[in-house]
Amino acid sequence: MKRQGPTGGKRQTRVTAADVAEIAGVSRSAVSRAFTEGAYLDHEKRERILLAAHELGYQPNALAATLQGARSNLVAVFAGEMRNEYDKEATAALIAGLNAVGKWPVVIAGGGDRARDAVTQVLRYPLDAMILRSGSLASEIVDLCSKLHIPVIASGRIIDANGVDNICLRNDEAARLAADLFSKRNRCRVALVGGPGEFGATAERRNGLLSGLEDHGITLAGEIAGNYTTESGYFATQRLLELTSFDGIFCANDAMAIGALGALQNAGCVVSRDVSVVGFDDIEMARWPTIRLTTLRNPINDMVSAVLRCLDRRLDHPQAVEETVRLDAELILRDTH
Repeated sequence: MKRQGPTGGKRQTRVTAADVAEIAGVSRSAVSRAFTEGAYLDHEKRERILLAAHELGYQPNALAATLQGARSNLVAVFAGEMRNEYDKEATAALIAGLNAVGKWPVVIAGGGDRARDAVTQVLRYPLDAMILRSGSLASEIVDLCSKLHIPVIASGRIIDANGVDNICLRNDEAARLAADLFSKRNRCRVALVGGPGEFGATAERRNGLLSGLEDHGITLAGEIAGNYTTESGYFATQRLLELTSFDGIFCANDAMAIGALGALQNAGCVVSRDVSVVGFDDIEMARWPTIRLTTLRNPINDMVSAVLRCLDRRLDHPQAVEETVRLDAELILRDTH
């Protein structure tokens, strides 16, 4: 039996379980059991149903199943504005990880009113969870999800709220590793290109570096805040070269460190011989043969694994105590220190 095509410009209707039941000569409940794992159904009936479903192109309506209490496998990911490469790489890896375990990520990017409206719209769907990759709108999203009993996992920041699990890097300890490296390289004046003040990681990385420099008796030669872009790293370093002298520079992310390399080279400095440069994150570009940036690896694979583990735990045990997972950075030595 063939279904009639669209007529009069009307949208063709979705193939339903009733259509499959009619072709297979069974009840609608039998069709439902055929697509329910573990449900009992006569083998011959199951084969007829699956054959009819294949011929019609039928797929069960997963969202309809949530009305019976089943998980939707829909997971929203609020990615924010993704201003730098690390955010893009981390979000892509998170999406791939969710796909690998049978989840369907719905990604919301951007900021401001448009992002706020998008969050409002996506919360109309039966989400299993919300993953926050950006701090913008975080308090609003947490409040909305709490009212709807949607679990929240914050990745990359700490949100102290009921029902929120957190995955965050030990940023301060990571930055101390950079200070240790400057000491081993006998650097005595280190400059800092920090990040925007609204990011919690900015303060943590700054505090860790300053504490480490103090422990080693190294002077902070100067500091300028960038905005996590390559361009801001270039101009911040250019300005530092005008204002002070230094033999080491720590940048709060790799994009700014790559900008710093350009400014130093244009000023006639020989990187590694004259100035040690250390970045943060270990983005793909940091590994390029023409760059080979010494940096602190912000472990994306560990982050994804932690998010997936927290997600499973929260879905299996909705009333479990909130969990905070701290990840460790790794110092990656290349050619710029």
